[in-house]
Amino acid sequence: MPTGSVKLQSIKKLGQENHSYDFSDEEPADSYMTVTSSKDKEKGAANEEQPAIRVGFFQLFRFATSKDMLMMVVGSVCAVLHGSAQPLMLLVFGLLTDTFIDYDIELNELSDVRKECVNNTIQWKNQTVASSLVPLLNQSHWSLMDNATLEVLKPLPVRSCGILDIEYEMTKFAFYYTGIAAAVFLLGYFQISLWVTAAARQIQLIRKMYFGKVMRMEIGWFDCTSVGELNTRMSDDINKINDAIADQVAIFLQRFTTFVCGFCVGFVKGWKLTLVIVAASPLIGIGAGLMAMFVAKLTGMELQAYAKAGAVADEVLSSIRTVAAFGGELKEVQRYDRNLVSAQRWGIRKGLIMGFFTGYMWLIIFLCYALAFWYGSSLVVDTLEYTPGTLLQVFFGVLIAAMNLGQASPCLEAFAAGRGAATLIFETIDREPEIDCLSEAGYKLDRVKGDIEFHNVTFHYPSRPEVKILDQLSVAVKSGETTAFVGPSGAGKSTAIQLIQRFYDSQEGMVTLDGHDIRGLNIQWLRSLIGIVEQEPVLFATTIAENIRYGRPGVSMEDIITATKEANAYNFIMDLPQKFDTLVGEGGGQMSGGQKQRIAIARALVRNPRILLLDMATSALDNESEAIVQEALDKVRMGRTTISIAHRLSTIKNADVIVGFEHGRAVEKGKHDDLLERKGVYFTLVTLQSQGDKALNEKARQMSEKDGEPGRISREGSYRASLRASIRQRSRSQLSNLIPESSVSIAGELGPRAYAVSQADKSKNAIPEDDDELVEPAPVARILKYNIPEWPYMLFGSFGAAINGGVNPVYSLLFSQILATFSITDPAVQRKEIDSICLFFVMVGVVSFFTQMLQSYAFSKSGELLTRRLRRLGFHAMLGQEIGWFDDHRNSPGALTTRLATDASQVQGATGSQIGMIVNSLTNIGVAVLMSFYFSWKLTLVILCFLPFIALSGGFQAQMLTGFAKEDKQAMEAAGQISGEALNNIRTIAGLGKEKNFVDMYEAQLDAPYRAALKKANVYGACYGFSQCIVFLTNSASYRFGGYLVRQEGLHFSLVFRVISAVVTSGTALGRASSYTPDYAKAKISAARFFQLLDRVPQISVYSAKGDKWDNFQGNIDFIDCKFTYPTRPDIQVLNGLNVSVKPGQTLAFVGSSGCGKSTSVQLLERFYDPDQGRVLIDGHDTTRVNVPFLRSKIGIVSQEPVLFDCSIAENIKYGDNLREISMNEVISAAKKAQLHDFVMALPEKYDTNVGAQGSQLSRGQKQRIAIARAIIRDPKILLLDEATSALDTESEKTVQDALDKAREGRTCIVIAHRLSTIQNSDIIAVMSRGFVIEKGTHDQLMALKGAYYKLVTTGAPIS
Repeated sequence: MPTGSVKLQSIKKLGQENHSYDFSDEEPADSYMTVTSSKDKEKGAANEEQPAIRVGFFQLFRFATSKDMLMMVVGSVCAVLHGSAQPLMLLVFGLLTDTFIDYDIELNELSDVRKECVNNTIQWKNQTVASSLVPLLNQSHWSLMDNATLEVLKPLPVRSCGILDIEYEMTKFAFYYTGIAAAVFLLGYFQISLWVTAAARQIQLIRKMYFGKVMRMEIGWFDCTSVGELNTRMSDDINKINDAIADQVAIFLQRFTTFVCGFCVGFVKGWKLTLVIVAASPLIGIGAGLMAMFVAKLTGMELQAYAKAGAVADEVLSSIRTVAAFGGELKEVQRYDRNLVSAQRWGIRKGLIMGFFTGYMWLIIFLCYALAFWYGSSLVVDTLEYTPGTLLQVFFGVLIAAMNLGQASPCLEAFAAGRGAATLIFETIDREPEIDCLSEAGYKLDRVKGDIEFHNVTFHYPSRPEVKILDQLSVAVKSGETTAFVGPSGAGKSTAIQLIQRFYDSQEGMVTLDGHDIRGLNIQWLRSLIGIVEQEPVLFATTIAENIRYGRPGVSMEDIITATKEANAYNFIMDLPQKFDTLVGEGGGQMSGGQKQRIAIARALVRNPRILLLDMATSALDNESEAIVQEALDKVRMGRTTISIAHRLSTIKNADVIVGFEHGRAVEKGKHDDLLERKGVYFTLVTLQSQGDKALNEKARQMSEKDGEPGRISREGSYRASLRASIRQRSRSQLSNLIPESSVSIAGELGPRAYAVSQADKSKNAIPEDDDELVEPAPVARILKYNIPEWPYMLFGSFGAAINGGVNPVYSLLFSQILATFSITDPAVQRKEIDSICLFFVMVGVVSFFTQMLQSYAFSKSGELLTRRLRRLGFHAMLGQEIGWFDDHRNSPGALTTRLATDASQVQGATGSQIGMIVNSLTNIGVAVLMSFYFSWKLTLVILCFLPFIALSGGFQAQMLTGFAKEDKQAMEAAGQISGEALNNIRTIAGLGKEKNFVDMYEAQLDAPYRAALKKANVYGACYGFSQCIVFLTNSASYRFGGYLVRQEGLHFSLVFRVISAVVTSGTALGRASSYTPDYAKAKISAARFFQLLDRVPQISVYSAKGDKWDNFQGNIDFIDCKFTYPTRPDIQVLNGLNVSVKPGQTLAFVGSSGCGKSTSVQLLERFYDPDQGRVLIDGHDTTRVNVPFLRSKIGIVSQEPVLFDCSIAENIKYGDNLREISMNEVISAAKKAQLHDFVMALPEKYDTNVGAQGSQLSRGQKQRIAIARAIIRDPKILLLDEATSALDTESEKTVQDALDKAREGRTCIVIAHRLSTIQNSDIIAVMSRGFVIEKGTHDQLMALKGAYYKLVTTGAPIS
C-alpha cells in the first residue's frame, strides 16, 4: 500500500474497512468484500420500519441553549480544521518522496566510477583531459572511439550533489509530522468532547420533557400505545437522537472537509492526472450501484422463497394440536424442507453475484492504479511536468477524498435514524392531552354531597372504537348509599367506574357529580375525592407506610395507623419484623393477596374520600382473607357514597341497591330479594354460583374426612376461573394494569408461608424473561460438525481467500517498485520498468477477480446448505416437543418462526464467510510481515513497535463506544425502572393523582447518566484524538529511521516505502478481521439457542418407538383421581381429583361452566399433557407408558374451531391418517358419512377446491364436516367431540349432529357440549365444577336428582 498518507486512512477506523484501496465514490472498496447478505437484510428491514420522517435535521437541535450552540460551533470549526490535516500531510509526503528520490539519483550517478562531485555538482573525473581531447578527435581516428568514450564527451546535465543531508531532511519532516500529530490530537479532542457535551445537555432536556408529557396524557392514549413501546422509545429512540446530534456530526464534518481538501490538492497540484483518475471512477460507482441493486433483488427473492417455507412453519406451529392429534409431524417436516430448496438456490446465486461484483471492483481498482501510474509516470519522465512527489500527492489526494466520502455516508444513516426517532418523540412532546391531569383549570366545589348520575352515556374504548361498551347507560347513585353493580363480564361495570374517575370522557351523554358535569371540574381535585380499591391492587416498590402515603400527601403517622386499623391491616403489619417500614417488593410481590388488598384499602381510606369505588375488591382472595377484607370494607362504607362491583354474591347481598348490567345497559335495579323474583341477570348469576359453592363445600367435607384434617379448602379455583374469563374479555388496555395472574400468592394464606410462596412464585416468573440472555455461546467445533458434508467447498473457498489475502502485500511491493523506477537514470530502462509494473498491476487485478468469485461462491454454497440443514433439524425438533412447551409465551408460533428464519441464517456467520475472512486476514498479515523482515528487519521492528498502538487505538475506540453504551444503559436503568413502574401502573397513579411525584423522581434519576455523559465526552474525545494522531507519529518515526538506514546502511529508499506500507496495511487487515467478531459472536449465540432446542428432551416424545402397543384395542377409558395444572399457570388447579370411566362403545358427556376442566380432560386423553397426580387408563394400560403415536392413531378428534390446512379438501381429509396412502374412494366414503359429499360435488373443483388459510373459504358448518370426515377416515376407536356444534347455527347444527351421530356408532365417545339438546341421549352425563365431577348418570337419573343438572335444564341458562 502506499505510504504514510494512506495509511492514515486505513488505520483511521480500524476495523471498518480496509481503506487502503478504496477509491470509489459510493462506499469504501472493501466494504464490497464484506457486504454480507445479513447486513443488507437488516438494513432493508430497518428502512421499512422507519416511521415517516417529518423532522428536519436542524429541528433536532430545537432544544439547544445558547451555550450549547456555542459549543457546537467551536466543535465544528475544530472538525473542519482536523479534516484538512490529512491533505496537508500529503504535501509534506510529496516533498519527502522527492527528497528520497533525489538522494537516490545522486547515489546512482556517483556509483559510476568515472563521475565525481566537484563544487556541489556532478562532473566527469579529469574533465580537463576530456576537453583537450575534443579538438584532436575532430581531425581523425573516429574509428578508434568506442561508445564509452563518446558518452564521456556529452556534457552532463547539471545535478547538484553533496548538499543533500538525508538525515537532516528526514528529521525536518519528522518534526512536521509530529507537529501535525499534536494539532490533530487537540482538534480531535475538542471536536468530539464539545459535541458530545452539547448533545448530552440537549438529550437530558428532551428526556425530561418527554416523560413529563407522557405522564400528562389521558388514559385513552395509553390504551392505544403499548407500555413496552413507550419504554423502548424512552431508551432507544432518544439514544438514536443522541447519536444523530453528537459525535457523528463532528466526524461527518471532518470527513467531508477531507473529501473537499483532497480533491483540491489533486486539482491544484496536477489537474491532468486528477481528471484521468476521476474519469475512471464511474466504473466503480456503476459496479457498486449494480451490486447493491442485485443484492437487494436477490435478497428479496430469497426472503420471498423463504416466506413460503415460513408460512408452512407458521401454519403448522399455530395448529400444533391438530398436527399432533393426527400424527402429521414427519409429513410436515418434509413439506417444510421442500419449500426450503428454492430459498437455498437464491442464496447461492446471491453469493455468486456478490463474488462477481467484488471481483469486478478489485479488477477496476487495480486497472485504475495501472492507468494512473502509467500516465502519471509519463508526465514525470517524458514531459517533466510533475515531480514524482507531485504524482503521489495527486494520486493519494483523490484516493483519500473518495474514501472519506465513502466513510462519511454511515453518518448520514445515523442522521436519518435520529430524525425518524425524533418524529414520534417530538410529536408526543407537542401533543396536547385531551384530559390534562395536571391542568389548573376547572371548578372545585365547596361542599360535596356525593350524588353521581349517568345520563344516557355511550362509550367505546379509543383502542377499539368498533366495540360499544356502554350503550345509553342511565344510572343514579345516591350519596351515602352502597350501590352494587353486577352482571356478566364485559357488561361495562368497570368501565362505568373509570368514567367516574374521568379516565375517559364519554362519547355521548354525561356523568354528573351533585348535578355538575364532571368535565367542568378540576381533575386533580375530583380524583382526590375518590378512593378506589381494585381487583388487583397495585402497590409501588417501596415501604408499606410510603405506599399508604401515596393516598394523600403530607399525611401524619397517626392517620396512617388509623387507616390501617380501619382496614383490618394494623395487626398483620405490626407482626412483620420491620412493621411499617417493610418493603412490599416489585408490584407488591412480597405480600399475599389479602395483605395487598388491605394495604390498598388503607391507602384509599387515608384520603378520607367522599366516594369509594370497589372494583371486585375481594375476588382474588380465599375465604378467610375475604371475610377479613369484607369486614374492613363494611366498616368503611358508612356515610360514604360507595359503588361496589363484585362477582361473589356474598359480598353484595347487603348492598342498599343492586344494579344489574347487561350489554352496556343497566337492565334491572333493586334489592337482593326483589331481583331474585325477577329471574333476570342477577338470578342466573346467583343460581350458578350457589350450585358450585354447595358442591365445593361437599367435596371439602369429604376430603377432610378422608385426610382426617380440618376442612379448609381454597375456594380459589372458581373465582380464578371466573376471574380468568372476565379478564380475558377485558380490553387490552385494562390488561396492562393487571399483574400477571401468577403473582397473586397461592391461596393467600396469611403469615410467613405466604412469603415463601410468593417469593418462589416471583422467582419463577422472573427467570424465564431473561432466559434468552443466558445462553452460553456454542462451540465452533459443533457448528462445523453440521457443516462437514460441505468440506470441498470450504477447501476451495479458503484457497481463494488465501490468494485474496496476498494481494495487499503484493500491492505495496508494486507501489514501492514504481517509486524506485523514478530514480533510474537511463530513460529506456525506466520506461520498460514502468510498463512492466503497470502490466503486473493488471495481472493482479485479473487474478483477484477470479479468486474473489471463487471465495464468495464456495462459502455461500456451504453456508446456505448449512442453513437449510439447520432449519430442517430445528423444525423437526420443534414438532417433537410436548404441547405444554408451546403454551410458554416464549414459544409462540411467531417467536418460533422467527427463530427458524433468523437464528439458522445467522449461524452461517460462524462458518462460511467467517472462515474466509480469517484465512484472508492471516495470509495478508503473514505475507506482509515475512516480506518486510526479508527486506529490512530493523525498520520492520521499529514499525512493529507502533502496531500495537495502531491496533489498540482502533480496538480502543470500538471498546470505548460499546463500553459507554453499556454504562449509559446501566445508568439509565434506574430511571428506566421508575418510568417502567409509572407507565405500567398509570391508572393507579392517575387515580391517586401522583403523576407529578413520578416526574420528579424520574428527573432526579437522570442526573447520574448526565454526569456520566459529561465524563465520557472528555475520555472519548481524548481517545479519538489519540487514535487519529498515532498514525502521524508512526510515520514520523519510521521515515526518520528509514532516512538513517538509507544513509548509514545503504538501504535502498524504495524498501523504506515498501516495508512501511506492507506493515501498515497488514495492521488494517487485522482490524478488519476484528470488525467481524460481532457477526461471529451473534452466530455463536444463535447456534447455541438452536442447539438448546435440538438437545431438549421432550417430556412426551412423539418420535420414539418406546411404549406399549396392543392389538385388540377396545377403547375402555378410566380417569382415576386426576389432578392437573397447566405448566404455564401452575397456581390454577384445573382438575382437582377427576374420577370417571367409559366402557367401549359408550358415550360420555361432560357438562359444566367454562374453566371447569372439560376440555382439559380430553387433552389428557390425547396425551398432550400428563396429569400431575392420578392416572388415565386405556384398556387398563397407564397412558404414560403407552407409545404416543400408537395412542393418538386410535383417537379421532373434532373440536370447536376445527383447524384446516391451506390445501385442497381431499388433502385435508387425507390428513386424518398420515401413516398410509389413502385412496380417493376412502375419502369419498368418509365424506358421505360426514354428510359432506353432496356439498363438495356442488363446488366447481369438487375435492380439489382449496380451503384457504385456516379454511377461510368455507362456512363453519362445512369446515366442521370436513373435520368430521378427517376424524372418520382414521377409523378411530375413540371419538372426542369438543363442543363440536357450539359454533353453528341451527340448520348446520342439525346436519353436523346427524353426521356426528353416524360417526359415533360402535365407538367410545366423549362429548363436551354447551347445548343440552346435544347430549340428552348420552350413556353417561357428568356434571363438572371446579375440576371434579359433582353428579353423573343418565339424563333421567340426573333430572330425578333435582341437583345442578336439573337446575340447568329447567332454567335453560347457558352453561358456559
